[in-house]
Amino acid sequence: MDLKLKNRTALVTGSTAGIGLEIARKLAVEGASVVMAGRSRAKLDQAVASISAEVGAGIVRGVTADAATAEGAETLAREVPQVDVLVNNLGIYESKPFAEITDADWHGLFETNVVSGARLAQRYFQPMLDRNWGRIIFVSSESGLVVPPDMIHYAVTKSAQLTIARGLAQLTKGTGVTVNSVLPGPTRSEGIVEFLRSVASDPEAAPDVLEAEFFRLHRPLSLIQRMIEPEEIAALVAYLASPLSAATNGAALRVEGGIVPTIA
Repeated sequence: MDLKLKNRTALVTGSTAGIGLEIARKLAVEGASVVMAGRSRAKLDQAVASISAEVGAGIVRGVTADAATAEGAETLAREVPQVDVLVNNLGIYESKPFAEITDADWHGLFETNVVSGARLAQRYFQPMLDRNWGRIIFVSSESGLVVPPDMIHYAVTKSAQLTIARGLAQLTKGTGVTVNSVLPGPTRSEGIVEFLRSVASDPEAAPDVLEAEFFRLHRPLSLIQRMIEPEEIAALVAYLASPLSAATNGAALRVEGGIVPTIA
C-alpha cells in the first residue's frame, strides 16, 4: 500500500534504537524525508547509515539533541524549522516499588516522557494549522490504561500523554491536522532484557525464560503472550502519519497484544 508520504518531512524523537528506529525506517521506506533525533552522535550516525543503506542517501539525517530538555527542543526547532509529521517517541521506563519512587524519579520521567513531547507539539502545532495539514503522534503505552503496580510513575506519564494528545486534537476541528496516540505493549527493544531481569525470579535465566515468566506473572492479560516487535508498532505509526488516516483524530490506538481488557 502506498501511504502517500513522499515529500513529507517527519521528525522522530528517541529514534536511534527500538521503536523509534523502526518508525524512522518505516517512514523513510514509505518516502518521507526523516529527521532522527538523539543524544549520541555515534548512535545517530549508525542509525542513519542503517536506514540509508536501505532507502538511499539524503532521505534520512540525524540531529544531535536531547529532546527531554528545553535546550534540546530549541536545537530541534532551529535545525528542523518545519515538519509535516511529528512523532513524540522519546521515553524511559523502569520497575520500582511505589514507596521507593523519589522526587527525582517523578521529575525525570515527566520531563522525558511528557514535557518533551509537549514542548515540540507547541513548536510545530500552530504552523501545521496554518498550512492546514500535519500529523502529531504520541507513542504512549498500554500502561496508561492498565496500570502496572510496579510502574505507577511510568503509567502516570503515559496517561498524561493521552490527555495532551486528545486536548490538542480538539483544537484541530475542521482542519487537515490530526493528533493521535499509539499504545504499544511490552516491546522487544533495546534494554528489554535488562528490564526483564529486574523483575524476574531468576535474573540469570535465559531470555526466552525471562519473557515467558514476565507474561505469566506480570502481563497475564496479554492475548499474544510475547513481546511485540518494533516493526509492528512502526506499521501503525506510519499509517497515522499518512494522508490515508485523515478520518482518525483524537484517538488512542492500541498495538499492545490484547492487554487492555475492554471492547473499545
